[in-house]
Amino acid sequence: MVTLEEKYLHLQEHLHSLNSVLVAFSGGVDSTLLLKVAYDVLGDRAIAATADSETYPHEELAQAQELAAWIGCQHIVVQTNELQDEAYASNQPDRCYHCKKTLFTELEPLAQQLGLSVIVYGAMADDVGTHRPGHQAAAEFQIRSPLIETDIGKTEIRELARRLQLPNWNKPSYACLSSRIAYGERVTADKLHTLDDAERFLRGLGFTQFRVRHHDTIARIEVPLDMIQRVVEHRETIVHHLKELGYTYVTLDLQGFRSGSMNEAPQSQDIMLIV
Repeated sequence: MVTLEEKYLHLQEHLHSLNSVLVAFSGGVDSTLLLKVAYDVLGDRAIAATADSETYPHEELAQAQELAAWIGCQHIVVQTNELQDEAYASNQPDRCYHCKKTLFTELEPLAQQLGLSVIVYGAMADDVGTHRPGHQAAAEFQIRSPLIETDIGKTEIRELARRLQLPNWNKPSYACLSSRIAYGERVTADKLHTLDDAERFLRGLGFTQFRVRHHDTIARIEVPLDMIQRVVEHRETIVHHLKELGYTYVTLDLQGFRSGSMNEAPQSQDIMLIV
């Protein structure tokens, strides 16, 4: 069995072999670990690039900037306009492909301009075999995924991040706001702003791992099972705020929080019961 220490060494050696990298940096724990190790190994030949888009809360960009400064590397913000792409805005199950295609279209000339050999991103071993259309875009642009190539998964990423004292080692997993909108329902700036407001409100109540899913007039809240009672305790406040944002119904999903739950419906012919 390969130990975590051996995988960490392999990751360092692998990044060193790439010579220079542009890291697609979201500010999540996966890409932060990747950026940290790349900068430790390559120094100024490792540069971070983060997309600024309506599909992400502004706080995420600010956190990415703080993390890049903490690591000490050069950090470049690129503007992406996913909503201008009809294939993205129409919100089919391959939406993430078009998102990553837009990002990599911006990063490819940037890497060339900076004289960097390879673009890398934070896909990890646990992503293999799951519904991740973005992997196809990465393959088309020849984007490398060192965490997959060294077989490092989420649990190992968090442990390495903890050992390296990364400030966000225990940050909950996050995804773009568009992932909260039911497939087939158009992604718009207004819906993204509404979701951003709704989730910011729940964070203000102390929730960390959760999602607000958008189903037209319905807001479906997912929290871990042990947090369901806390939602009930804040029921009146949450309902009031989300109805002010325009939702007719505010629901609590009794299955609890699960990343990628919007992928359940396309894979099943069952009628989706919202509870």
